[in-house]
This record gives sequence, structure tokens and C-alpha cells, in this order.
Amino acid sequence: MSPSDRDAWPSQSGTDQFTPTHWSVVLAAGQSSSPAATAALEQLCRSYWYPLYAYVRRRGYSPEDAQDLTQNFFERLLKRDLLADLRPAGARFRSFLLHALKNHLASEWTRAHAEKRGGSTTFLSLDDLSPEARYAQEAAGAESPDAAFERRWASTVLQQALDRLRREHVAAGKEEFFNLLADGLTGAVPTSPYAELAIQLGMTEAAVKMAIHRLRKRYGELLRLEIAQTVVTSAEIDQELHHLLGALAAK
Repeated sequence: MSPSDRDAWPSQSGTDQFTPTHWSVVLAAGQSSSPAATAALEQLCRSYWYPLYAYVRRRGYSPEDAQDLTQNFFERLLKRDLLADLRPAGARFRSFLLHALKNHLASEWTRAHAEKRGGSTTFLSLDDLSPEARYAQEAAGAESPDAAFERRWASTVLQQALDRLRREHVAAGKEEFFNLLADGLTGAVPTSPYAELAIQLGMTEAAVKMAIHRLRKRYGELLRLEIAQTVVTSAEIDQELHHLLGALAAK
């Protein structure tokens, strides 16, 4: 889902109190193996594995090799082998992962020690997630591996926020309400006319429009919370949001 209604996504001052997030917890722990840092890093990896897989595939590796290399990268990351030279200042999770993955692919260690498929305990079963089926559904075009990574990363961030918004409505018993109004999250007119939606929901057209506005606002809040998990300070959230929207708009 490509957002276009940026005005519905409130900005946030970098002076506001910033709650520790997954990535800031990892950075604060450094190379230590604290349970909190390990859990935070694992959650980030589980959420953002696909852009890495897509990057490896765009580099020309076969589906099988891409799964092996991505899995092996995760294993090294969770063992903290790749955090030795990480510097907290300006170290966004997206940028760190791409840089670390490039080094991983270029290293002699990868070529010499890559495990055979199924030959070790895996952090994340990519087979179960059908990464190649997902990759094959996307138009390859002529985009570079870096552009492929950035675009898929941005799409993943938006999807994570959307999934969280859906879960909120399901938990509140409003799944049908969400499904009917979700098209309006892009800032475009919903697929169904407002009058039709009003009848289906038992609301006035004005109330439907207000509900869509509130849905967009909440989506924007959740998107910012999702981005916050991958940066160090609140001042970086707007910068990262701008970068992600740019990645989605690039052709």
C-alpha cells in the first residue's frame, strides 16, 4: 500500500521523550548477549528478513543460494559476529543491515563455510515463508539490488503498520469496519462510494469520511512507531519516513 496522504501522518519533534526501541536496545547492549538485546534483535530480523532475501536474489544468486546466504547472515548476526564494528551514532537498522549483508556476501568466509541446506539449526525457516513465490510475484524490472532492497524495506515497514492497525480493529471487534474502510488509507477515494459505505456501516456519509480520516491518522501513528523501532532517536523518524516514501516513489 503506497501512502499519499502525508498530512495525515503527524510529525514529531526530536525533543519529545523517546522510549527505548528494539534497535536502540541492541545498540546499547553492544556485543553483550543480554536477553533483552537478543530478543529485540531477533524480532527485528523476523520482521525485516524479506528485503534482505530480495537483495541477494537481485545480486544474481539462485533461490536456493539466496535462502542459504540469508539464513547464514541471520545466524551470524544473532551470534553478534557482525556487531563488532557497529557505532551507535547514526546507525539505523536499515543502513546497518544492508552494509553488513554486502560485506557478508563479499567475504571469503561465506563462500568457504556456507552450510548445505537443512544442515544446521535455523533461526528462521525461509522455506515456510515461501520467499521465492513472493519474489516471483513482483515485477523485477531493471532496478538495482540496492533499489530493490530499499523499496521492499519501505513496503515491509508500511505492511507492518497496516497489520498492527488491522489487529487493533480485530481485537476491538471491528474487523468488518476496517476491511470496508482500509482502501481509504492511501488518501485516495475508497473503492466503494461513501454513500454505499454509509449504508453498509449504518453511518452517515460525513461520519464515514471522519472515520477514514481517523483511520489514516492512526495508521500514521503506527507507522511512526514502526519506524521508531529501527532508529536511535526520535529526530530520525521523520528523516526515515521521508526516505522510505522516496524509495516507494522511485521507478
